[in-house]
Amino acid sequence: MKHRIYVVGMGPGQENMMTQEAMQVLEASDVIIGYTVYLKLLGERFGCKELLSTPMRQERERCQMCFEKAREGKKVALICSGDAGIYGMASLMLEIGKLYDDCIIEVIPGITAASSGAAVLGAPLNHDFCVISLSDLLTPWERIKKRLIAAAEGDFAMAIYNPSSHKRADYLERACRILMEHGVEPERACGYVENIGRDDTKAVTLPMEELVHTPVNMFTTVFIGNSQTKIIDGKLVTPRGYHI
Repeated sequence: MKHRIYVVGMGPGQENMMTQEAMQVLEASDVIIGYTVYLKLLGERFGCKELLSTPMRQERERCQMCFEKAREGKKVALICSGDAGIYGMASLMLEIGKLYDDCIIEVIPGITAASSGAAVLGAPLNHDFCVISLSDLLTPWERIKKRLIAAAEGDFAMAIYNPSSHKRADYLERACRILMEHGVEPERACGYVENIGRDDTKAVTLPMEELVHTPVNMFTTVFIGNSQTKIIDGKLVTPRGYHI
């Protein structure tokens, strides 16, 4: 009999923004494993579970912990913010899972920041779009730059993840300047959402020429419209192309 491990996307973290499937899996689990911050977001509801965590940058150890607990006969859930398969742990679990042929991994989708943040702003991703992370922890900056240029030249709307951190305070500014050098006009409609799905959510719409000078934190998702995107009554809207 094979052991089943669930990799669960928990969305922004609040129960009302988790899928019913995610809640059912967590309720049925004996052990919930995740980054410390994500475990805290679960609140008291799952306090009776065995909760295990590792610090940031110990993702591999966290995954291996899942397999060890599953082999003990425990029902295991590994939680990720947003969607487990979008900058989450699903790919690493599946890669490591090749070494554990007695385990089955099932990915449970969640609401990623591109979707939840877009809903707060209006409809910025209502046509072709791409998602780009500015974190160069695992991806070289030159590759990120190539992807930004390709998105600009393809006139994609964009959701920008990990736009800034203490060590990368100027990365959003650098990205904006790259985009403007490759066809994104200064008046391009943009926006950002901070602390999506939480009590202190903050949403702002603004043109690219203001975004380039705007400081943001690591809990922010940035949205850059395509050439047709506009701001309507404070909402960021990318038309689908319907005739009105």
